[in-house]
Amino acid sequence: MDSVEMPKLPENQKSFAGIPEAVFLNEIDAYMFQPENDKNCEKVLQRLDEQHGKYRFMAFNLDARRRKLKQQIPDLQKSLEMIEVLRKQTEARDTQFLLSDQVFIKTVVPPTKHVCLWLGANVMLEYPLDEAEELLKQNMHSALSNLKSVEHDQDFLRDQITTTEVNMARVYNWGVKKRQAASKETSNAAAVMAN
Repeated sequence: MDSVEMPKLPENQKSFAGIPEAVFLNEIDAYMFQPENDKNCEKVLQRLDEQHGKYRFMAFNLDARRRKLKQQIPDLQKSLEMIEVLRKQTEARDTQFLLSDQVFIKTVVPPTKHVCLWLGANVMLEYPLDEAEELLKQNMHSALSNLKSVEHDQDFLRDQITTTEVNMARVYNWGVKKRQAASKETSNAAAVMAN
């Protein structure tokens, strides 16, 4: 049986799912003095927290999609192996079919040149072995390609989550320093007035 080769991803593509890139706040003072931020630490933290929540939601969805693909690939591989077994079969064979979870039925499978494939949505079609193998290989290639894209997006998303968390910490620390400086100025002014 031919092996299915892993698809290659473009090197310069950051995200296949359109995940927005988080910008690292290098100059925190300049960023906080921008008109839309208005030196309001809570407002900026709220915006960053909202962005962080969106990234977490995307990560949850990508993880679910990755799990589904990881489950689909072995099933496709088993189906491809079964087509090889059916192609080489020359006489009737005793076997068991899975009806539902942990419920099997014994049967005899005669030599055949056709196979039925589940396509989804309770649809099953009969294919000649060659066509079934071609369809399964296409599905395997698509699943591997999608898995590679999802894993790439997960890596990119982890970086965006980390960048956002670092930005939140830097903005919070900026706010703490400003409050401490304001408190120090207030206490100095009170001390000067008292003298």
